[in-house]
Amino acid sequence: MERAHFCKEQVKERPSPKVDWLSGSRHSEADTNIRAAPRFSLALIPILILILVLAFWTSAVMHGQTPRQSPPRTVVVPSGSLRLKAFLWTPPGPGPFPAVLFSHGRSNTPQQHTRDLTITDAAQIIGPVFVKHGYAFLYLFRRGEGLSADQGTFIGDLLKREETSKGEEARKHLQFVLMTTDHLDDALAGVTFLRTLPEVDIHRIAVAGHSFGGQLTLFAAERSHTVCAAVTFGASANSWTESSDLRERLLTAVDKITVPVMFLHAANDYSVTPGQAMASEMARLGKPHVLKIYPPVGQTANDGHNFLYTNVPQWEDDVFKFLDENVKR
Repeated sequence: MERAHFCKEQVKERPSPKVDWLSGSRHSEADTNIRAAPRFSLALIPILILILVLAFWTSAVMHGQTPRQSPPRTVVVPSGSLRLKAFLWTPPGPGPFPAVLFSHGRSNTPQQHTRDLTITDAAQIIGPVFVKHGYAFLYLFRRGEGLSADQGTFIGDLLKREETSKGEEARKHLQFVLMTTDHLDDALAGVTFLRTLPEVDIHRIAVAGHSFGGQLTLFAAERSHTVCAAVTFGASANSWTESSDLRERLLTAVDKITVPVMFLHAANDYSVTPGQAMASEMARLGKPHVLKIYPPVGQTANDGHNFLYTNVPQWEDDVFKFLDENVKR
């Protein structure tokens, strides 16, 4: 209304003619404005391009995608006599940055991590998400898997061999042994490696992991006194009921952990009981923790178990709120 009133009050005068001193021709201000209009429109093109780029970026973020990032560096992580490979992402700038070591789940084959993703593809989905939030991110390929396939025997082959020769219970026991020895050694080697990097703030390191790697994350948080927080996705969801040794060992780990822990499941994971049980134990002890059980993802338990990779927007805000409060501070 004010703008309409203002317009009515304006005095409309015929623009006075002006002389173009270079050509000697006469023209009015209205003529000048008409001639300038195309030039003014052309000046808008860079602004329009910027608006389109920003709109694309915003849409990508809202859909759980990230703008194109620099590719990760492939680094070598010593673990005993092995030389494991890892993808390392770092944010732009000099650092030092807070950092996260990620422990992947147990793959179907040395290279095929889930039904739809190779292990390197899986890494490429979540690495840029952590970088976007200002974290250096180390996706470590443990012995026998992914880029470390030539470093030790693939755990799936070891377990299959054990079951063939000694039966299912022997296989379950061997998985427990490998989780708490060789593969835990690899995870701890990842934490040690991060502490050697000049671009990493050694006082702000967290551990995170999925499935089998979620269990390793809890054991690493128990053993290492240099991490600030732990995040688990679907830890023990498919093995909690199968091994009393594992249940007891995980509950012992959360009893000893001194840093905040976040337990995440989709409602249609193989089981949400592990997260509930470990969160209850931490609550009993008065230890800081967060339990999140999200709505179902996909149609199957396998879909729910792998929501880390397939539904980033579901967990992204919660995870980085937790990490920012406990790691960045």
